[in-house]
Amino acid sequence: MPTPPQRWTAATVYPNMWIDPADDPRNTDGRSPDGELATLLDFIRDYRLTLVMKCHGLSLEQLALKSVPPSTMSLLGLIRHMTDVERDWRNWITDNEPEPALYGSLDKAFDLSEVTTDDDSTLTATFDLLRREQDATDTEISRHDDLGTRLGRAAIAVRELHVHRIEEYARHCGHADLLRECIDGRTGQ
Repeated sequence: MPTPPQRWTAATVYPNMWIDPADDPRNTDGRSPDGELATLLDFIRDYRLTLVMKCHGLSLEQLALKSVPPSTMSLLGLIRHMTDVERDWRNWITDNEPEPALYGSLDKAFDLSEVTTDDDSTLTATFDLLRREQDATDTEISRHDDLGTRLGRAAIAVRELHVHRIEEYARHCGHADLLRECIDGRTGQ
């Protein structure tokens, strides 16, 4: 069994942080958002940034490293999974025909057998696709200001969808914490 990497952080101000507060794109001016919708959107934004931050600075090969067997989870798989999840959320709130999953299914996103880890264009394309799907989801849901509005065939409330988005990203950011620490020892919030 290989020696685990030594734990470290890029932060110099607080040793339990990922980066210094001045460099953290999630930090605001210290004020919490006004209103329920603004608060929900702020949490979604921050968790999305956190997931991408946990991947920053790693090669495609490192991002494709799997966690402990028999799990198929990897940081790259998480990014691909969340890309499909963003599309799936749009499918929840539309009355139109659902768009197909990009990687075959939500779980299939973790199957990296077809990924060539020496092709850096795959890395760029994967994160670009995530951003496009996030933007498309944001655009679709922004058409509904009333958090009580029920959408799609499942009649899901806008509020419930926002809370579910926060829950999904938060859970996977926890996975990303552990995956990143196993890859290179980096820790932090």
